[in-house]
Amino acid sequence: MTFGEKLRTLRLNKNLTQQELAKKAGLGLNTISNYEKGKTYPQNREVYATLAEILEVSPDYLHNENDDFLAQTQQQYGSRGARQAQQLVSEVSGLFAGGEMAEEDMDEMMKAIQEAYWIAKKNNKKFTPKKYIKDEQ
Repeated sequence: MTFGEKLRTLRLNKNLTQQELAKKAGLGLNTISNYEKGKTYPQNREVYATLAEILEVSPDYLHNENDDFLAQTQQQYGSRGARQAQQLVSEVSGLFAGGEMAEEDMDEMMKAIQEAYWIAKKNNKKFTPKKYIKDEQ
């Protein structure tokens, strides 16, 4: 389950509207809406902690490594990069569905694939729009 799906389910279980959750968390309504739609992810781990406290769950339940990967990809490569990363995560996660692989092994596999993604992006800089290339000096 993605962060957005977890957030929506937990919010509904607490009988909170998006507006009420946004107000309690000190966030905007659009922010909560975008989180639930999977369009964006919290950039700051404190947001996970705040939402987790309101929804009475562990921050670790809301957060996973894929969230960091997707947020970092969006920050570095914009919405196109974020879409590519989301597609990669979805397709790789689909490979694990119903499998017999241990959770630890799946996490390591996902980390390796994410690392390969970063290497490929770095090697293909010439195809990345200049506005998304970070200065590496």
